[in-house]
Amino acid sequence: MTTNKLTQLRNKIDEINLEILNLLNERAEVVQEIGEEKKKQGVTRFDPVRERESLDLIIKHHHGHFKTSTIQHIFKEIFKASLELQEDNSRKVLLVSRKAHPENTIVEINGEAIGDGKQRFIMGPCAVESYEQVREVAIAMKEQGLSIMRGGAFKPRTSPYDFQGLGVEGLKILREVGNELGMSIVSEIVSPNDVELSLDYVDVIQVGARNMQNFDLLKTVGKVNKPILLKRGLSATIEEFIHAAEYIISQGNNQIILCERGIRTYEKATRNTLDISAVPILKKETHLPVVVDVTHSTGRRDLLLPTAKAALAIGADAIMAEVHPDPAVALSDAAQQMDIQQFNEFIQELKTLQEKLA
Repeated sequence: MTTNKLTQLRNKIDEINLEILNLLNERAEVVQEIGEEKKKQGVTRFDPVRERESLDLIIKHHHGHFKTSTIQHIFKEIFKASLELQEDNSRKVLLVSRKAHPENTIVEINGEAIGDGKQRFIMGPCAVESYEQVREVAIAMKEQGLSIMRGGAFKPRTSPYDFQGLGVEGLKILREVGNELGMSIVSEIVSPNDVELSLDYVDVIQVGARNMQNFDLLKTVGKVNKPILLKRGLSATIEEFIHAAEYIISQGNNQIILCERGIRTYEKATRNTLDISAVPILKKETHLPVVVDVTHSTGRRDLLLPTAKAALAIGADAIMAEVHPDPAVALSDAAQQMDIQQFNEFIQELKTLQEKLA
């Protein structure tokens, strides 16, 4: 074969490749239209019956030099890429997605910013038990320069016989201590009926793990002008977590903080399994700040510091953990709360790490 002949054949291959490329792009446009139509009709994107029919039609008309298995493989890859294209388009429309809003969302809490690049700490007791208890923790926090305090007034518990919290009285205690010592208050609200009432007492409404898919609650907090701290559900996928946030932002409230608090797995060495990889994934897929709750993810006081260090190192915007003046007599989650001395050591260690990371 002469050099000229080889060049001609290669040029012919290039022309065919470009024709294939144009056809693939044309096919992609049709695929996107199909995806939009499926969305309108509420039809799932993947249809295995339709894929089988398409492959059978292709093989029926295949009389070329490639093996049938090769043709099947090529078209299965095309089908797979087409499905991913439809999924990308679906994610693109989410208001919480990075594609819809490339810049980071910064949530302001009385002058403190979550998501501005400075890593912060959200600390406080698991449950509000008394004014004295909350105040003692708040004083310790203030001495460490912290001003965002968490505390449970409504406590959804696994057992109906466990301490369920002080309710509105607990919110009043949090607000009183917050006003006295300059603390911003984060507290969980479990019912849509209590959201309006809570606005007088809390600076950040927390939606707990057990309520991540309480859609009425999500839509209700989406209508208020308060930051929302949304915790990942006990067994929720990241996609489900992101869609829960979408319920909130779709109602007009974009002041959302995502909280990774561990997920339920077969492992029993810890209370839950901390999905540390969720932090960079959520920050890549969404524009929302991400907090890591090391207390509920581990359930072990001895693991709070190493997991908090890991969370800071991987880029979490804040660390959440629980503190109690005397954990041994705490009315809930005694084994996972730090006492004041342990809290001080915890914060100092993390501040040292922050300096190194900077």
